[in-house]
Amino acid sequence: MSTCAAGPTDAKVVIIGSGFAGLAAASTLVKGGFKNVLVLEAKDRIGGRVNTVKPFTENIIEVGANWIHGQTGNPLYKLAKEKNLLSEGPCASNNMCQPRSVSSRDYFFKEDGKPVPNKIVDQVSSLFTKLTDKAFDDQLEPKYQDLTMGAYLDDAFGASPLAATEDGRQVFEWCKRNECTDEASSSLYEVSASQISNYIALEGDFYNTLGPGGYRAILDVLLKDVPSENIKRSAPVKTIRWDLAKEGHCEDQRYPVQVICENGQSFQADHVIVTVSLGVLKEKGTTLFEPALPANKLSAIKNLGFGTVDKIFLYFEKSFWPADCEGVQMVWKGGPEDKDVYKSLSQGDAWKATWFKKITGFDTVARHPTALCGWITGREALYMEKLQDSEIRDTCLRLLKSFTGWSVPAVSKMLISRWGTDSHVRGSYSFVPDDVDGVAAQKALAAPLPPKDKSTGKRLLQVLFAGEATHVNFYTTTHGAYLTGVREAERLISFYKK
Repeated sequence: MSTCAAGPTDAKVVIIGSGFAGLAAASTLVKGGFKNVLVLEAKDRIGGRVNTVKPFTENIIEVGANWIHGQTGNPLYKLAKEKNLLSEGPCASNNMCQPRSVSSRDYFFKEDGKPVPNKIVDQVSSLFTKLTDKAFDDQLEPKYQDLTMGAYLDDAFGASPLAATEDGRQVFEWCKRNECTDEASSSLYEVSASQISNYIALEGDFYNTLGPGGYRAILDVLLKDVPSENIKRSAPVKTIRWDLAKEGHCEDQRYPVQVICENGQSFQADHVIVTVSLGVLKEKGTTLFEPALPANKLSAIKNLGFGTVDKIFLYFEKSFWPADCEGVQMVWKGGPEDKDVYKSLSQGDAWKATWFKKITGFDTVARHPTALCGWITGREALYMEKLQDSEIRDTCLRLLKSFTGWSVPAVSKMLISRWGTDSHVRGSYSFVPDDVDGVAAQKALAAPLPPKDKSTGKRLLQVLFAGEATHVNFYTTTHGAYLTGVREAERLISFYKK
């Protein structure tokens, strides 16, 4: 065997990151008989991009991951269902910006304060869904294959009579802006139209309302399998030294990998599973590994997209919107996803002055009858992150007042996510940009190191990679992250069965 560890009970495994990928790997390895499993987490909390908090009341708010994406074949849905962690009540149907969906209880307003007729909203949003479904279902006409998602949608929508009306065009721009939230992209003009069909949407409704414990409750199920002393928090990693032990030199250098933390602590390992976000790899991929990562892995890190999606939670002492309103959606004359506006703002910094136009609207929040959540993506989200909370609050209040004409009270509490400037994440989730072979890049990112030994055909499995960006079909999702953690753990389990 190409490692000095005799079996799973002796093998030392270090897992970097305690999000779904890291905890799924740890849980699977421990259940598979591995005794020496250590999880290193850079933050002072567990969970990575899952962050369940209680900032307003005794009820939870999800600062990060929000949905269980589909049910059929979704291991997290199955786990949550088995452990009775789903909310099945009326609040479960509160869809809170469910991807590519518009509720009949969304109130659409134009910037002059006039409501958009429901009929227009319904017609445009259902056409938009049909057009995006074509891309997701790999049914694009040949002429659209090489276009961006934005360019394809513009052309296809342009053929509809709805494109002849100002309201139609403005609602269509809103639909594109809303889709950016799903893609974690600055713009659909930067996302590949044809590649998107590699993403597989699982059948069944989405859940954005878990039980009272939120998403954290599912992580806790995995944590039960991993002894708490095997998880070190506030332990950011500085260097991963690999390929230290050569075949047959166990007595000199027993462990092939050494993980050095920023505080100087170091850990020897037979195997390391890296589950840090693509955002962190983009920032540190060239300095984190010694020797350097192979060229194809570095180019995959560079070429895949990793975008920022932020939430602005506004908590009021009492609600000021009608009881049947599930969200206030804002339709602009010149929204940022309008083709001409996008082109005119692509150079320079003029877009910063209208960063708030990227907010799709303010949705009601499950379990918080007096709270609203604004969604913002891309470069505008990153720009917003650097502003003071008070400026963001005042801007949101101004928007709510000017669009609805309602009497809007003061905000009593607020919470703003800042995933892009979080040094341990650097964004929200991955997407496939235009002109990138997504599957090839995701596979290159997922490939273990060192590469297969040419003479023996064996893999040494010193450094393994997991995380949503390494899944070719379920990237962007929590179940994708979870499955990649299981994938790498099972890779090690089968390695020791040989």
